[in-house]
Amino acid sequence: MDLGIKGRTALVTASSKGLGRGCAEALAAAGVNLVLNARGAEALEATAEAIRSEHGVTVTAIAADITEEAGRAKVLAAAGDVDILVTNAGGPPPGLWSDWSREDFIAALDANMLTPIALMQACLPGMMERGWGRVVNITSQSVKAPIPVLGLSNSARAGLTGFVAGTARQVAEKGVTINNLLPGIHDTDRATGLDTGVSKSEGISMAEARARREASIPAKRYGTPAEFGSACAFLCSAHAGFIVGQNILLDGGATNATI
Repeated sequence: MDLGIKGRTALVTASSKGLGRGCAEALAAAGVNLVLNARGAEALEATAEAIRSEHGVTVTAIAADITEEAGRAKVLAAAGDVDILVTNAGGPPPGLWSDWSREDFIAALDANMLTPIALMQACLPGMMERGWGRVVNITSQSVKAPIPVLGLSNSARAGLTGFVAGTARQVAEKGVTINNLLPGIHDTDRATGLDTGVSKSEGISMAEARARREASIPAKRYGTPAEFGSACAFLCSAHAGFIVGQNILLDGGATNATI
């Protein structure tokens, strides 16, 4: 399917690996020029070069901490007119509700709520003026069904979801859509980190920790960054203009909910 977005410009944050890279690669395959961001310059440039070589699109790599105001300013200045914004950030660490301090919550909110909001506030006016735009926020399945050990993530992602719910309906008439993708477990460093925690706390092997988690998923496997990226690219496409303010699960059926 021709997604109808060839020649557009997309800003994808936290895109040197994992789900962010999966989204960047899918957009590049559709002919979208990219501005990629991550904190690690070496991994980011390697990803940028791989995408340039494979897809022949323009790829600009900006190493910066997107959660800091100076980092956002650097990235946005390099990006120019952004047609497609994909926000992404690593989730906060797991833990117990009694262990988290105010500072822990502020850090989670900065990364997983306030940074995506700041990026939308920067990019939405231009999209609205030009009459077209797409925003996809990578959040979490915990928005639909909170995960007890991920209380910091539950809190921040829920706040972002509330912001999007109202904002998406205010900008839709200008040809701009905002939606959220809610990943379950995918084969990324995040999954490895969570499985490592289970392995250590329960004294089992990594293979057993992963097998247990896979068994809890109806699809009986972890998702892949490539299939996640394909879903993101469709939401960013010319065909998705009537999808507004939605929270779309990509979790292999793991969230047991009717709606």
